[in-house]
Amino acid sequence: MKSIAILQSNYIPWQGYFDLIRSVDEFVILDSVQFTKNDWRNRNRIRTPSGPAWLTIPIRTAGCFPQRISEAEVADGHWARRHWRTLAQNYARAPRFRERAPELEKAYEQAARESHLSAINRMFLELACRWLGIDTAITSCEMYPDRADRVERLIAICRAAGAGRYLSGPRAKAYLDPARFAAAGIAVEFADYAQYPAPRLSVIDGVLNS
Repeated sequence: MKSIAILQSNYIPWQGYFDLIRSVDEFVILDSVQFTKNDWRNRNRIRTPSGPAWLTIPIRTAGCFPQRISEAEVADGHWARRHWRTLAQNYARAPRFRERAPELEKAYEQAARESHLSAINRMFLELACRWLGIDTAITSCEMYPDRADRVERLIAICRAAGAGRYLSGPRAKAYLDPARFAAAGIAVEFADYAQYPAPRLSVIDGVLNS
């Protein structure tokens, strides 16, 4: 039975995000939904000597809301250099920094030339998947049916992808109705993040310290 997960793209997400990807056959990036301010779409946290610190990609907001994640544009082209310098300063002594640094710096140089958040997020997502040995197929929601109702949208994507099992993050329990999926022949499972230690930092912390 084919399994699938469907989530919005995040900026260098935490380990649980990648464990969910590893657990399915196909991961669909759902960037056709509304961009949310002060969320994980354009920011994440890293380790510093004084505690967790945010890395945030600035997004254009004037006259642009509401907008889809796929439409979100970067407001300041200098963000990538600042992020790279911050990472280099805080992880220079990490066990795998020297090994990973050339590829990571190159990724930031490429990201600096991208105008849209979705492209940047996917670039770092695929880089981290390579580092973590994850070979799950990653696709975009643009190749699947769209629906106004968010649950129907997920069901439509599952059916179009030929998936019989849908793996979701635990926060979706608040609105997902497994019975609606079952009626479409799709089993729903929820990931369990209770065992993950705090603080929950970007996966960058793990891949540089592993």
